[in-house]
Amino acid sequence: GYFPDKSSIMYELMGGAREVVVGKELPLYLEAREDLAARLVYPMRNGVIERGDEKAWRVVYEITKYGLEQFRPSVSEFDGFYVCASISSVSPRYMYEKIFDIHRSIDEETGLVKAVTIIPQPLAVAISHKVPTCVVIESGHGNTQVCPISQSPIRRATVALNRGGSDANNITSQILYDAGYGDLAKEEAVVRRVKEAVGLVPRNLDEAVERAKREPEKYRVQLKIPGTRITIDLERESWARFLIGEYVFNPNHELFESYFKRGLPKPKDVKVGDILFRGMLDFGEAIVEAVEKCPVELQPYLYSRILLSGGNFQWKVPREFSDVAVSSVAKMELLMREKGIENVKVEMAREPKFSVWRGCIVYSYAVPTHYEWSWDRMEGWLKFR
Repeated sequence: GYFPDKSSIMYELMGGAREVVVGKELPLYLEAREDLAARLVYPMRNGVIERGDEKAWRVVYEITKYGLEQFRPSVSEFDGFYVCASISSVSPRYMYEKIFDIHRSIDEETGLVKAVTIIPQPLAVAISHKVPTCVVIESGHGNTQVCPISQSPIRRATVALNRGGSDANNITSQILYDAGYGDLAKEEAVVRRVKEAVGLVPRNLDEAVERAKREPEKYRVQLKIPGTRITIDLERESWARFLIGEYVFNPNHELFESYFKRGLPKPKDVKVGDILFRGMLDFGEAIVEAVEKCPVELQPYLYSRILLSGGNFQWKVPREFSDVAVSSVAKMELLMREKGIENVKVEMAREPKFSVWRGCIVYSYAVPTHYEWSWDRMEGWLKFR
């Protein structure tokens, strides 16, 4: 959500009615680049919103209301939506309470919400794939959750990582800076586009970098930003495209040390409530740590079904680079073999950006309307009427 400068004359001339802008019109309100960091609010970091972060909660309110308004039926007898929301498996109880309060307020204002339920994101992924026993790795913009599931999430075994798509953005920004695009390195939208277009996950980082440096023209990448005159050419820095994908899975390689020394934010261990979000733990080690918190009898079944979900796993593998670049599934299998785990089956969620949404839809249809919310079981419908 974007908070316009209310002190400007243009804000008053344009009506001055909107304190926060969300939705398709948001780009029309953006001001100078230096204002973005202060005025553009991404509400969730590490999958959690601080209890007192009023701006973040205001953005959640406005986005939720905006989304519901977009689908308001025209029929007069409409009595409100049944809403299924999904949040991090490590979200504290106050987030559930706040999300319920937001929907209650929206219903009081619009009549759009009849009842709400909330489920953990990894459970939504498992439901969408009809897999009752598995390990779900849900990796989004702000964090990654490694959650063993046996009928329901095993919360005490969940491993949370303070690393997600935003960290891949950070190293992409540094790569752009090194390639001579210092101004563009500050533009989050451009950085994200570059990451998604040029980033590669290496089979072996050392070998991939060596080959890319030996054959710079083969691995050279150019990217035209649609609707602008901007063309980005990494030229001899094109070898660094392998760093982007590796950083997501394992930021511990010595090549990253020089970036940390030059100011790249190093993923840190962060305590949020009673949950420790680990910064530098590689994905393979995170899975092993999560599974080994579960009963020994259950562990083989968990390793036999690992589901990858979230936009942070959507990496391209160009055919011409298939000898050095791999998919997220292949990379995870390699990491697991390094840990001595052989009988492992890794799968990519169908449309990983949307598997949580699909799980929410399936869940909301399956829960009977008379099944009311229980704070003990953390399931059911919280009804407003």
